[in-house]
Amino acid sequence: MKILFWGTPAYAVPSLNALVAAGHGLVGVVTQPDRRRGRGGALQPSAVKARALELATELGQEIPVFTPERIRREPHTQAALAALGADLSVVVAFGQLLPAEVLAQPAYGCWNGHGSLLPRWRGAAPIQWSLIEGDSETGVGIMAMELGLDSGPVLLERSLAIGLLENAGQLAERLSGLTAELLLEALPLIEAAGPGPQQERLTRLGLQPQPSEGLTLARLLNKDDYLVDWQQSALAIHRRVMGLYPGAHCQWRGKRLKLLATEPLVQRLAAQLSGEAAALSERSWPKAEPGSVLERVKGVGLVLATGGCPLLLRTAQLEGKAPARGNELLQQLS
Repeated sequence: MKILFWGTPAYAVPSLNALVAAGHGLVGVVTQPDRRRGRGGALQPSAVKARALELATELGQEIPVFTPERIRREPHTQAALAALGADLSVVVAFGQLLPAEVLAQPAYGCWNGHGSLLPRWRGAAPIQWSLIEGDSETGVGIMAMELGLDSGPVLLERSLAIGLLENAGQLAERLSGLTAELLLEALPLIEAAGPGPQQERLTRLGLQPQPSEGLTLARLLNKDDYLVDWQQSALAIHRRVMGLYPGAHCQWRGKRLKLLATEPLVQRLAAQLSGEAAALSERSWPKAEPGSVLERVKGVGLVLATGGCPLLLRTAQLEGKAPARGNELLQQLS
């Protein structure tokens, strides 16, 4: 089938690669506009745009790339996309809602690979919120798109367990691969159901609306979300560090300190901790001002007081420095 691919971050690249490798025709790519990144503030393409340009060279064919600022407000871009004659649109972490005019274009519909077990964590940051809220599992759903935010019926779904020490980058890598796999499983089903009006196609696929029970929204994160509150429990702080990796931070002697890897020294979680952290969790720790240093553990890191059990800080990045762990971290924070 002829596919129009919509995506922006690195998360979407495995799906783009998988569709091309499987022999599907790629008629175009839609992604977010180039943004200023890095210390120099130079304009940089999205990961999907960069890969699309590479694929055009590798395949020896033109792949039109569209970068609408707001697809809802750009009828000329909508018309250009319609002219491509795509059989269906595949959307993976594009970053904008598609208007009705665009959703109606492909004969086989618009399908989204979403990184959560819907209806839990509809919205922009499902991976981050699943970690922050301490979910034991998450997954991927291939969903028929409609005007609502991630509200369409789910065709295929697969779950995976979340590790206690897994950060957002690691979880995203696993979910992105799973998204690519499920898309390849879904496309033959979508094709077999045939083209036509959406409700007729969904009926042929036997899809039902999402349940309303268990619905949660993964709202956009703001700068306040990234600031660590030491009054919280060690587990809550750890979940925030993992979920907001690599951005959760605090102040350390007047400088910003990014917390990159932590372990909550909670005895009941000892089986899920590293050997060093498990041993530390068995100890009795005195009460202290949240955020203060309880102990510097040679070769391991800092044990910090929280509103509950202590937290082991294993890897961090002090403002102006490279990420450090173990003894190097202890030296930087001495």
